[in-house]
Amino acid sequence: MPVDVDQIVERRRLRRRVSFWRIAALVLLAVAVIAVGWQVTGIGATKTSTHVARVNLNGMILGSDKREKMFEEIGKSGATAVLIEIDSPGGGVTASEELYDDIRALSAKKPVVAVIGSVAASGGYIAALAADRIIARQTSLTGSIGVLAQYPEVSGLLGNLGIKVEEVKSAPLKAAPNMTSPTTPEARAALESLIMDSFAWFKGIVSERRNLNGEALDKVADGRAFTGRQALELGLIDQIGGDTEARAWLQQTRGISTSLPVRDWAPSGGTLSDLGFARSAIAGLADALGFPVLAQQLRGSMDLHALDGLVAIWHPSLYR
Repeated sequence: MPVDVDQIVERRRLRRRVSFWRIAALVLLAVAVIAVGWQVTGIGATKTSTHVARVNLNGMILGSDKREKMFEEIGKSGATAVLIEIDSPGGGVTASEELYDDIRALSAKKPVVAVIGSVAASGGYIAALAADRIIARQTSLTGSIGVLAQYPEVSGLLGNLGIKVEEVKSAPLKAAPNMTSPTTPEARAALESLIMDSFAWFKGIVSERRNLNGEALDKVADGRAFTGRQALELGLIDQIGGDTEARAWLQQTRGISTSLPVRDWAPSGGTLSDLGFARSAIAGLADALGFPVLAQQLRGSMDLHALDGLVAIWHPSLYR
């Protein structure tokens, strides 16, 4: 069968064109998503205009310098008030403390309202405590005031496998407790002292911010989560509702018009590496355009954080 050289050349040209447009589409999407990210973070003209800032705190609470910087920028922006929308089971105790301090610093400059979604428990509730007002839905879960440390103990399993872990340490409580040996009474007591001290700090800010003491404080500080309706009755929140009620409160008490636009802020420097949602979107397009290796690399670059240290979290086993 004779070879049609012209047809082969044309096919090669067509493949080159398809590859070019695939790459062009990928680049255009990247530019578009970064532009959206800049707008979301308040970069550009929207930063100084009068508006109500909205920040979403979703998922696990971890330490974040970028989040701290975002709150500082909101404090200097044209925002007249801030809505903190929380949907979080909590996270690290120290990370929750940092977040609390950041929001308190912001509330010294702008009125802040926390609006609880499905859940703002443990560290999520610590974040809400930093606001000037806390609003939740009737069925939102909140509270879970407490501190937790969990660790597996697998010495029995290792023994069954014939594995023995030896160690040399400077003192009996160094790196104790650990998963390779049963917890000694001394190690348990040392860990409990850390937990109870952090718990005392948590209860202290609940008492200060919600004006709860004595039996009223003890009633809400046994680790339980409460619905929004229960939390209102117990004094853990101020009002049932959502964004509409938050805006109404700002207008009634601070004179901030409900007609002001709401602009979303997020902790990002405006670069592709900072925008997890951007990488996810571009990875999906890369798959569709026939670049599976690039898609895998993009997905692989998404950081997965693990909790370490003491945690203020509702049902931690559900988030591992």
